[in-house]
Amino acid sequence: MSDAPVPSAAATVGIGDRAARALTAELARDNAEKHALLVDATAGSAVLGAAIDALLPGDTLTVVPADAGQAARLRTEIAVHGRWVADRVRVVDSLSTADPAELLIVGSVLTGTGDEARAAVDGYTKYLADGGVLTVAAPALPGGSAGAAAELDRQAALFGSGSDLVLRNAPPLRVHRLRFASAQVARADRLGPLYRTSSVPLTRDMHIDSNGVAAAAIALGLAAATRLARPKSRLWLLPALAAAPVAAFFRDPQRDVPQDPAAVVAASDGRVLSVERVRDERLGATEFLRIAVFLSVLDVHVNRSPVAGRVVDHFVVDGGFAAAMKPAAEHNVAAYTVLETSHGRVVVAQRTGMVARRIVHRAPVGALLAKGERFGLIRFGSRTDVYLPAESVDALVGPGDRVAGGASVIARWR
Repeated sequence: MSDAPVPSAAATVGIGDRAARALTAELARDNAEKHALLVDATAGSAVLGAAIDALLPGDTLTVVPADAGQAARLRTEIAVHGRWVADRVRVVDSLSTADPAELLIVGSVLTGTGDEARAAVDGYTKYLADGGVLTVAAPALPGGSAGAAAELDRQAALFGSGSDLVLRNAPPLRVHRLRFASAQVARADRLGPLYRTSSVPLTRDMHIDSNGVAAAAIALGLAAATRLARPKSRLWLLPALAAAPVAAFFRDPQRDVPQDPAAVVAASDGRVLSVERVRDERLGATEFLRIAVFLSVLDVHVNRSPVAGRVVDHFVVDGGFAAAMKPAAEHNVAAYTVLETSHGRVVVAQRTGMVARRIVHRAPVGALLAKGERFGLIRFGSRTDVYLPAESVDALVGPGDRVAGGASVIARWR
């Protein structure tokens, strides 16, 4: 069984298919050969199934049972999957006999005290390879644990490379991805875009971002409250009818990201405003090729990483709220995400507009982003600027061109 201290109440909280997919997302998106550890595993669990489904031909997985009675059942379950899985997955009786892994997945939910959660995390980190990721879940609702959730939130603030809220679980869970040592930048080149459970699927190719679900729920709640307060009035129709277009604003379509390693993709949908060489004192002495894109209220507002890289800085610059298509928008409130890549430093600036007043950013410092991966959004009309090392790229778009985030190639590395 696992040697790391695990809160005894963890087994009482279930992990459904959606949360299991979030826990194993790092394993699924890494296209290189790798070794992973699944600890506190139980036979028939969704997490074990998701981990096996995520394996690629060169991968290996070591499974540590939640208790001694699970070992035989786990070996039987793995054998049922056939030779292909049996050759790549092995069950050990104790975590102490396992080799360090690039990914350690905790197959149970931490629901004990903060001290218990801290001890468990400390125990697991001993089995992480340099730059590896620990994925672990805790209850998302207040009172769902005796302090474990707060401790994991604290760990995420210090070492987090991303978190995901899984509402469609009973109870809802928050999945944290923790990286305690910096990963090599080149590792980002082998990653695919991370699966996000916070986007609600409508169809196979279209999702709604969680911000849209919340906004639509608020509109419908306001409609219900208005009808209760004024049953003879039709004012409730205004927020009720607004719910659908508000949700549609936060649509999050699936995109086919170009596989060409020399391609730089658009960070957002919209129309190219300008392509110019600039210097920005906030970004150092480097001369950049800046490609600015205007997003109307009808465009998809989910932002995607134009290249693969590691987030090394993120900062917000104060300013005004000029119309995003105007030159003055360059001085609007903006959030800068700085990426270290194998080609040099790349920056994405999410700029507010006259209507857009809120920027959502989901890529903490230290996170690895795949090319085309979602990392945030801007609410309502806005602008995104992509800064590329001027001497290393050639622009492939010009003012007036339409681009699609994560799909359109806007430049090529030389």
